[in-house]
Amino acid sequence: MLGFDPRTGRIVWTVFLFALAVLIIYKIASVLLVTVFAVFFSYLLYPLIEQLERRMPRQAPRSVSIGVVFILVVLVVIVAGSVFGVTVQEEAGRLADQLPKLLDTSTMADRLALPNFLEPLRARILEFLREQLSTTSDQAMPLVRNIGLGVMHAASNLVYLVLIPIMSFLMINEAPSIHAALLSWIRSSDKRLWGNIIDDLDTLLSRYVRALLLLSLATLLFYSIAFYLLGVPYALLLATTAAVLEFIPFAGPLAAVVAIVTVAVFSGYPHLFWLIGFIVVYRLFQDYVLNPYLMSEGVKVSPLLVIVGLLAGEQLGGVAGIFLSVPVIAALKIVLSRAWAAQSLGREAR
Repeated sequence: MLGFDPRTGRIVWTVFLFALAVLIIYKIASVLLVTVFAVFFSYLLYPLIEQLERRMPRQAPRSVSIGVVFILVVLVVIVAGSVFGVTVQEEAGRLADQLPKLLDTSTMADRLALPNFLEPLRARILEFLREQLSTTSDQAMPLVRNIGLGVMHAASNLVYLVLIPIMSFLMINEAPSIHAALLSWIRSSDKRLWGNIIDDLDTLLSRYVRALLLLSLATLLFYSIAFYLLGVPYALLLATTAAVLEFIPFAGPLAAVVAIVTVAVFSGYPHLFWLIGFIVVYRLFQDYVLNPYLMSEGVKVSPLLVIVGLLAGEQLGGVAGIFLSVPVIAALKIVLSRAWAAQSLGREAR
């Protein structure tokens, strides 16, 4: 009628809705990111809430257990911040004050400590470092300016630090009703499929988030102890930085190693060989023993897909995209594998 093809109309309408959804997601990206971090925070606390609920009277409301766990977590964070935060802050301030002196090429020869087998190459290494510093000196001010703008932007968004725990509290409290609502929107014939997908995603996220937290804590513990025993300058600051970067797959630990070795080199640390040896041994232990054990039943993604996901995540969302790339890829793998299995069963039934 009137030369209008219904099939073409459906295609155009579908494309329009998809483009509209992409536009909406782009416009509210910061809100979605806060929601995602609230979900991750919920998965960190949920095991503690489950353990407490088992010991609470049956008539006690769920919100009581959630509130108790949140209060305990806040107290632990405050105590840890008061005990270790002061040291980290002092070391960061001391490093910032010493940074111009550490980068001074005129005194670098006296401060640079090299292993004995590298002593014959001292002149070449010093020349290489001087060239690198002189090449990057023109980029120093723009870099400092960008860092300052980033700090100001983060400070302006400190309200999110309050919103994330509040949203997590509400998510955990309303989790059963949210689960039921999601299934109610699905056709009866597809409820079993999507119920299994939701359960798999729940298991995936819970194990992934807890594994990341345990890996970060292990890095903080081992690095702090080893750096203090080895006499590494700014030990707790470097260990804390490495623990935070542990949340970024692959790129985070590598950046932490580069930062630690760089600070040690320019600080004139004399036992650089032992420091690098410890880091290599620990990374081997974590990557081939601890990491596979913690994620043995969680995230199973091909290393090639992980690298592609990291690159794509960095282009789409920066650091946040890198952080979310692995769970997103694993979630897509679960959805596709479940859908493929259901389709195969349907074909066999015919």
